[in-house]
Amino acid sequence: MSQKVTKAVIAAAGFGTRFLPQTKAMPKEMLPLVDKPIIQHIVEELVSAGITDVMIVTGYHKRTIEDHFDHMSADLRANLERGSKEELLEATDRISGLANFAYIRQKGPYGTGTPLMNAAHLIGNEPFIYTFADDFVEASPSRFRQMLELHEQKGGSVITCVRRNADQDYKRYGYVAGDEVAPGIVDMKTIVEKPGKENAPSDLASVSGYVFDPILLEFLAEQQETYNPEEGEFMIQPAMQKMIEDGHHIYGLEIQNGSYYDTGNPLEYLKTVFDFALQRDDIGPELREHLRKKIT
Repeated sequence: MSQKVTKAVIAAAGFGTRFLPQTKAMPKEMLPLVDKPIIQHIVEELVSAGITDVMIVTGYHKRTIEDHFDHMSADLRANLERGSKEELLEATDRISGLANFAYIRQKGPYGTGTPLMNAAHLIGNEPFIYTFADDFVEASPSRFRQMLELHEQKGGSVITCVRRNADQDYKRYGYVAGDEVAPGIVDMKTIVEKPGKENAPSDLASVSGYVFDPILLEFLAEQQETYNPEEGEFMIQPAMQKMIEDGHHIYGLEIQNGSYYDTGNPLEYLKTVFDFALQRDDIGPELREHLRKKIT
């Protein structure tokens, strides 16, 4: 039986330059999906899959993330109580109790490997989830539930995969290949970051969301010893490839019944907001009618 996964690391130290000047004072992770920050959506997905301890790796400009998951102020509580806004009071009050939160200031080279090195002392010798706060897969059951179920069945590590075959996609994502051990499940032999269409090993793209065995941290530490900043960012893919070559199983899981959202650029963010808004009973019908009038 695989060890139960209860810890997660969220990488949230980026500058969000594609959203400037909006992100000069507000982290991109706090951009709203209608009325809920993107990062809260990620945290709720983690918690629903059984995660109890959430480590958020941030930068000096991300204090509002910590404030969001803290207790609400006495002034806000009093205001909601005076206004008899019980539903809003309950929804806001529950945020701080979603999980046990720890915040780490990122130190080290730019790249996806650094947040894990920063959080390694809190991860310990346990399997964990690693994810980002600007892209996700909305699925039923949730992507993390699907990934943890595979982890419990087969052990090893599991990564989120979706099918992507547009020419520009091959320059945006990593791509995986290996032995298909079941429909939508690949026992990986290779992972290539942003290979370009001509060099891609498949159309199965790796997007944010990983269940990792703790052995990954050892491979990252070895990689860090010889890392040369002039060769590029400090990424997790080389460590993953070394794991595979050393006999450790990493499974690429094509998430079922889901839609992939990338909120890391303005256009895709707006698409995500509209999708979430149109699904809501309270504002969806009027928004749909408004959009219909605009485009006819």
